[in-house]
Amino acid sequence: MNAPRFLDAAAVRAACDPARAVEAVTAALAGGLDPAADPARQAVPLRSGQFLLMPSEGGAHAGIKVATVAPGNPGRGLPRVQASYLVFDAVTLGLVAVLDGTALTTLRTPAVSVAAVASRLQAGTGPVAVAVFGAGPQAHGHVATLAAVLTPFRPLGPVTQLVRDPARAAPIGGAAVVAVDDPRTGDVLRGADVVVCATSARTPLFDADLIGGAAVVVAVGSHEPDARELPGALLARGTVVVEDVATALREAGDVCLAVDEQALRVADLVPMRDLVTGRARPDPDRPLVFKSVGMAWEDLVVAEAVLRPSGGPS
Repeated sequence: MNAPRFLDAAAVRAACDPARAVEAVTAALAGGLDPAADPARQAVPLRSGQFLLMPSEGGAHAGIKVATVAPGNPGRGLPRVQASYLVFDAVTLGLVAVLDGTALTTLRTPAVSVAAVASRLQAGTGPVAVAVFGAGPQAHGHVATLAAVLTPFRPLGPVTQLVRDPARAAPIGGAAVVAVDDPRTGDVLRGADVVVCATSARTPLFDADLIGGAAVVVAVGSHEPDARELPGALLARGTVVVEDVATALREAGDVCLAVDEQALRVADLVPMRDLVTGRARPDPDRPLVFKSVGMAWEDLVVAEAVLRPSGGPS
């Protein structure tokens, strides 16, 4: 057996850029991958937090992300979430590679979001105004991935970063930084073509009537059924897209709470695969809302792209 490859965060980023990650996600769904086949995420309690185990199996490989969540780490100056990703040969089950799982997550989450909404955004004209709630890696990653995928079609900008404390935020290059309680926030949201929510919020970040009728809204901040970033009234107005309906009803608080409030019907949820393959064609005059919780198939698809030479077969 060959020794497994080890890819640290820098190697993961160097091996697969955001555009290739989006292409990998899109190709997998177009090629027949069914997100519903994924095993459910497993949480294992630990004294200082928990393990999150996310296994998946594809044609050539099986993989598992082992993430740790340590709520006390920020007070120690350490990340709250850390992860490693293990890739195995699907036949021999020999270990092929170990990837920095945190870097992989930072790459794949915005790739999934942009793959879900790209057809809507690429069909438009003129600059894409973006509002981003958050200051962490996912806020930065979503802007970079939007830029990588949209630039051949239309320019990205302006970008406004909405944060609780501008003085402490890690600014996104070229973005204006505005406090969420600043009076300008309402105007920013009214003018946004894309609103990205990448926060740890447990209650809605804004009022539904601030979002334009043709806007795209992406929410990636939580995978807990009682936490939400979006108001139910927005989901009532929009076309709501999820990675997988059963997973969303188990883990997506934005969806679960809107259903509980009777603002959203389960039957109206659109699986991401239907949007990517063109089977679903949302009304362009209604907000397009994509709620992601993160699924194991996404990690495996993007990990395979990381391990595949640039330009190699998919």
